[in-house]
Amino acid sequence: MSTGLTNMWDSWASSVPALVHSSTLEPCRDLAAAATRLAQAALADQYMVYEAAGGVWHFAAGSAVDLTAHPATLTARAAGRTWTSPTDDRPLTVFADALSALSAVPGAHDGGRHFYGWAAFELAHLLHADPAATGDGPLLHALIPSVEVTLTGDRTVVRAVDEAWLRKVAALLAEPTTRQLPPDGTTPDVTERIIAAGTAAYGSAVSRTVEDIRAGLLEKAVVSRRVPLPAGPPVDFPATYLAGRRANTPARSYLLDLGGYRAAGFSPETVLEVGENGRVSTQPLAGTRARDTDPAENERLRAELLTDPKEIHEHAVSVRLAWDEMAAVCQPGSVAVEEFMMVRPRGSVQHLASRLTGRLRPDAGPWDAFASLFPAITATGVSKRSALRTLARHEEGPRGLYGGAVFRGSTGGALDAALVLRTLIGEGNETCLRAGAGVTAQSSPEREIEETCEKLRSVAPHLRYASG
Repeated sequence: MSTGLTNMWDSWASSVPALVHSSTLEPCRDLAAAATRLAQAALADQYMVYEAAGGVWHFAAGSAVDLTAHPATLTARAAGRTWTSPTDDRPLTVFADALSALSAVPGAHDGGRHFYGWAAFELAHLLHADPAATGDGPLLHALIPSVEVTLTGDRTVVRAVDEAWLRKVAALLAEPTTRQLPPDGTTPDVTERIIAAGTAAYGSAVSRTVEDIRAGLLEKAVVSRRVPLPAGPPVDFPATYLAGRRANTPARSYLLDLGGYRAAGFSPETVLEVGENGRVSTQPLAGTRARDTDPAENERLRAELLTDPKEIHEHAVSVRLAWDEMAAVCQPGSVAVEEFMMVRPRGSVQHLASRLTGRLRPDAGPWDAFASLFPAITATGVSKRSALRTLARHEEGPRGLYGGAVFRGSTGGALDAALVLRTLIGEGNETCLRAGAGVTAQSSPEREIEETCEKLRSVAPHLRYASG
């Protein structure tokens, strides 16, 4: 990084107020409801709820300290000022450099300063395929919060830039918890009509992709379809999140209004998890069957999943590529498959799941690992470069947040990034769902359409709408 850019990011970081005030409160009885209540309170114009591993929930909010990367520029805000830098088509590198400057901010608590953000799917074109397909929209956004709340079964910890934030949060968490949700207005018939939208066009896209695969252009592509929600009362994102979280079994969940996107999601897998000790892991899920309330039927579908040649092939090629991407940034000999082809329940579906782990090289950091693994293989295909080109040809419009990542990280080197699937997404005046299926040479349009419907049922039945 040049001296000029170093000075610029040091100037920005020195303008970011530290979370020097803290308090520890009694634990909340219902962590999901407590986190959602904080989001509903509109404490600031940007916020995120992030459910991490081990039953730990985080809430972060703020208004004027953030970073936004476009393909050609990175813009930072703090203390009423704006800093702008060219990226030279390396937005992720410049984004990481800016965040690293925060490590020198005085008063940061143990583990460094935390940040919360997202990466749009189109970043993949700059990293792996055709930069011309990237477009000019935002690719990365991070909030450095003015208040951060960590909720566990043992305690609630609040950190903030001043005492006023501590008082606001304490007052909100002291309010009685209600499990009541607003009427959803979505009957089973309406839900099925929503998720059936666009299936014919999607079947055609699957057929064209199968032709590409059989022609030797690639091995697998995860082709998705966008499902716009009909005009009507606006969707209540926090209420939808809480209702959906009650019914889902995600690896991660998140609720956000951040950098132009609104989202309520129940991610089935992580793109990567990096610890401050350099341990990195990724969790590819590929291969799907439905899951319902009948244990006998679930077991039958589980057995079918474990013996289906198409699903096993789809999963195996994903694990193989994940290994290669991990090996590119990990110490030689450190990459291992800790789990292989387990079956994991994820809301309305069950997946074949594997986990790969490794140890980062001394010269590699969390964003190097992110650059190698993003976007998740299970949202793109094999090879990733060829799959991205195929998706650009056969999908309608850019994906935006779908297939990208929502993340929480620290300047101490930790990074936890959830894959954006099973997610309600709002951008501007539009709100949509989206789902995809892994297409291989053995795929049939009918089965892949059915799979997208199975996945959409993780979110669509739980939609809640604003009243009035």
